Parts: sequence; C-alpha cells; structure tokens
Amino acid sequence: MNLDDLYKAVLDDFQEDIKKGKVTTTAYKLWISTLEPVKMNGNEVTLQTSSSFSAELIIENYKDDFEDKFSKLTGLPIKVTLIWPELPPREPVEQAGKKKELEKTYKRAEYEYTFDTFIVGQSNKFAYAASRAVAEEPATAYNPLFIHGPSGLGKTHLLTAISNYLTDNNEGLKVIYVTGEAFANELITAIQLRHDTSEFHNKYRTADVLLVDDVQFIAGKESTQEEFFHTFNELKKQGKQIVLTSDRPPKEIKTLEDRIKTRFEQGLIADINIPEYETRCAIIKRKAELLDLDITEGLVEMIAIALKANIRQLEGCVKKLKAIEHLVGTPPTLSQAQAAIREVLSDESVAPVTIPKILAEIATIYDVTVEDILSSKRSANVSLARQVCCYVIKETSQLSFKNIGLEIGGRDHSTVVYYVDKVRAKMEEDPHTGELIKDLIRNLNS
Repeated sequence: MNLDDLYKAVLDDFQEDIKKGKVTTTAYKLWISTLEPVKMNGNEVTLQTSSSFSAELIIENYKDDFEDKFSKLTGLPIKVTLIWPELPPREPVEQAGKKKELEKTYKRAEYEYTFDTFIVGQSNKFAYAASRAVAEEPATAYNPLFIHGPSGLGKTHLLTAISNYLTDNNEGLKVIYVTGEAFANELITAIQLRHDTSEFHNKYRTADVLLVDDVQFIAGKESTQEEFFHTFNELKKQGKQIVLTSDRPPKEIKTLEDRIKTRFEQGLIADINIPEYETRCAIIKRKAELLDLDITEGLVEMIAIALKANIRQLEGCVKKLKAIEHLVGTPPTLSQAQAAIREVLSDESVAPVTIPKILAEIATIYDVTVEDILSSKRSANVSLARQVCCYVIKETSQLSFKNIGLEIGGRDHSTVVYYVDKVRAKMEEDPHTGELIKDLIRNLNS
C-alpha cells in the first residue's frame, strides 16, 4: 500500500470516529483532513500542515491518534512528524518553556473589571451610564437596575465594576455578588443539608447592595423564587440597591413568577447589544496592546468584520495571534489570522450539555434528588422529573433511547420512548410546562 492509499485509509478511520462521537466534524474539516502526506521513511511518516500554529494544535490533540491508526494499518510502530512552510522541515514546535512564557504573557494581559476598562460604544452606553450612576449613588438612581443581553457582551464586567467601585469608595459597605445558579444552590444546601435557612437569610437580607448575575437561573425553581421574592422585598423596604443581569428581559423569562417580573420591571431595564464595528476594533486593539502584540490595522479590521457575536471571540482571536507570534517569532500573517478566526468560531460552538448537569437542574426544579430520579421510586414528582430528564437529554444530545435509559437508572428503550412522548404531549397540552422545559433547555445551553 503506497502512502497516499495508506493516508486515505487513516482518514476513513477518522470518519468512523466522527460517527462514534470521538471526533467532531468541525475538528476533522479544520485540522485533520487538511494535512497532506509527504513521505514515509521506514517507521516514520511525514505530514505537512499549513502553519506551526496548526502543527501545535494537531500535535497536542491528534498526533497519538494518527500514530495509532498508521500503526494498525501497517503493523509497524509508526512515528508521525509534522512539517509546515513557515519553518524549516522537521523543526520541532516549541515546548514547555515557550508555553510557560506565553501563559505569563496571557496572565499579564488580564485586566480588572472596572468602569475604566469597559469599552463604551453605541451598543452598551446606556447600560454603562446606568451602572455608573448606581455605583456612584446606590439606591437613589435606579433600583432595581436590570441589565440584559446575550452572553459575552459585558454584563458581568459591568456588574463587577459596580462591585469594585462600591467596595473601593465605601468602607464597610456590604456588597454581595452572586450568580442566580449559586443563589439557588446555596438555598438547596441550607434546606436539604443544614435544615436551617437562618444563616442564608442573614447573609442576603442584610446586604447593602445585592448584585445577581444570570438571574434567569432562578426561573422555574419554586423554592428559590419564593426565597428570592422575600429577599428582594426586604432589601427594597430597607432602601438597599439591587442590580440584576440576564440573557433576556423579564417578560421573556416565561417561567419566572409574575410577582417577581413586576418587581424587576419597577426599576430601570437596560440592554446590551452586539458591539458595533468601531467598538469591536477598539476591543481588539486594547487586547493586542495588553498582550504587546504588533497587529496591523488590516488585521484588526478583518477580525472585527469576521467576529461579531461577542467580546470573548474578539479577545480569543487576539490571544491566538499572540501565540502564533510567540511560537513562530514573526508577526501574524493574513492566512494565520484567518486560521485563528476559523478556530475561534469552532470554539464557540455550543458545548454538549452533560447528563449530570441535566439531572442536577431537573432535581432542583422538581424538588427531588438526583438519586430519586435514578431510583425506582414512583411518586408523582419523582416520575415527572424522570420523564423530563429523558426528554431533555434526547433534545440536547445525540444519545439513542437505549443509551438514555442506561444513564437514567437502567431503563429500557421502550420506557424512554414512552417518557419522551408523554412529556412532548404534556408540553403541547400545558403551555406552562412547555415554557418551563424550554427555559430549562435554554439555561442548560447557556
């Protein structure tokens, strides 16, 4: 078998891995299938890639797989070597020392979440101004302040900036920052493990300023919403400041109780949108400056045009370009920037929702334990939670009915099919149940 045929067989094997879920289609298209076989000399196979950046990624993630597949096909212990055009053939990718230096550079480039480091543009200036007003005069400007917008646009930055400003300028002020998910988990711990919520009440109801990030995570959880409602009322009665963030406005959080929605809407609602072109350019330049990366205006413009979804994408792309400069020793080229953009877009694909996460979320919503769901208990609440688990896993994964059953306490295929159909029918009959499960899936995907 010549090298070309051998390499084709290796690629066929990788395609089988895609079907088994061992390799993603995106990874195969971007990295694996782009390699070209160069030569085979004894037990060594040489493959060529486009850049040292690609080589670094392939060596870390797929080199062992390539060697295993070549070895199985030839019956020899094959060693795979990568070469690329920018560097002399066979020059090794820089190893541990270079990586440590790069990590230190990344660390130095991190910035504090303050108002000074927040880049203001048309898409966020209203939310910025409102946040600054709240920080300078808590409980007198806007109370509550509700900031909403998609993930990665700066909501957490503003919330943390408020916290930092208040802490730095008001000695003794009790400022509490918490995520909606952490608030719910703390309450569960207080109820189920300690059987005492007094410490929980004392912590949150004595705050001078309460900052809650991703408050949408309390939706659908009855005990959490009840507790949050009373905490909110108590703080408002005392004239304390409340700031909340969410991925959507109150009216669109369908399973949030109406009495809580109305309280959120009593204050000021400010949105953050996708940053416009000029703001994206400013973000790229700021990150490049922090990383001491010499980046041309042309590359800045190309990145700003290609990446629009969120700030993390922009900063992630600049970090990848810094890695190229660091490893290759020359400023990033246009083709390398294009490769970095493709990788960032690949990284931004939705991560698979894990089954333990699904079980934990549904257990919280239906006030049962994960052990209950996996057990043979048949009480109404446990049975419903178990059925919803099967439905949500089916909707958020590619698992077969058989494998879902194995994950949920060893149920058989027909039982899982029955559960999924029953939940689907209930969602159609009962709008509240439908919205609850849709919100649950949306939160899991967040």
